[in-house]
Parts: sequence; C-alpha cells; structure tokens
Amino acid sequence: MKRDNIIGWVLSGLVLLFLAMDAGGKLIAPATMIAYSPPLGIPGEPGLYQQLGLILAVCALLYAVPRTAVLGAILLTGYLGGAVAMHWRVGSPLFSHTLFGVYLGVLAWGGLWFRDPRVRALIPIAG
Repeated sequence: MKRDNIIGWVLSGLVLLFLAMDAGGKLIAPATMIAYSPPLGIPGEPGLYQQLGLILAVCALLYAVPRTAVLGAILLTGYLGGAVAMHWRVGSPLFSHTLFGVYLGVLAWGGLWFRDPRVRALIPIAG
C-alpha cells in the first residue's frame, strides 16, 4: 500500500530529523548542549555528551535503514526510555519534558508500523 508507506516515511522522517538535530548538537557542540540542557544530574562533560550523541546517531542510522529499522527502533526505545527516566527523576514538567521521549517513541514505532508490513503483522492494531 503506497499510501501507508508514504505515511510511514513521513512519520519516520520527522523522528529522524529530530534525532539528527539532537545527535548532531551533542557531537558538534557539546558545550552548547550542556549549557542549554535542564539540570539532569549527569556530569556536564563534553566527552559524555559526545558519547551520547554517537550512541543516538548509530541508533537513528539503524532505524533509517529498512533492513535494520526494527533493531534501530528497539535501541531507540531504550535510549528514549533512559531520557524519560532521567526527566522523571529530577521532576521535569510531565507533558512537555518527561513524556517527550514517549511521544517520540510512539512516532518512531508508528512510522515503522506504516512502512513495514512485518511490523503490522506483529502488531495488528487495525482491522
């Protein structure tokens, strides 16, 4: 179904755009990312932010490639779960900060559901 594939790639593209901006910022300008990040209780060291950016970039690349997209989605779910846990731990605003990783994860899996019939067979939501 061509329409489903287009919807899937639009959703996945939005997720990938956000992840690329986040990973790129952590890789290229970690000091800026540290300065504008909420206090999450992790060390404000550029090397740590670059490592997080590299992990996120690898997960996003795996998600972008159709052959490895399911693995990428699983790894992104873990990464985003860690972000949710960190925001929850420090008492960040629930709907704007804490649950943002959940929103992004739902979009990522939704995009994959639309673009991959194997995922639709595994998770039969409609019909």
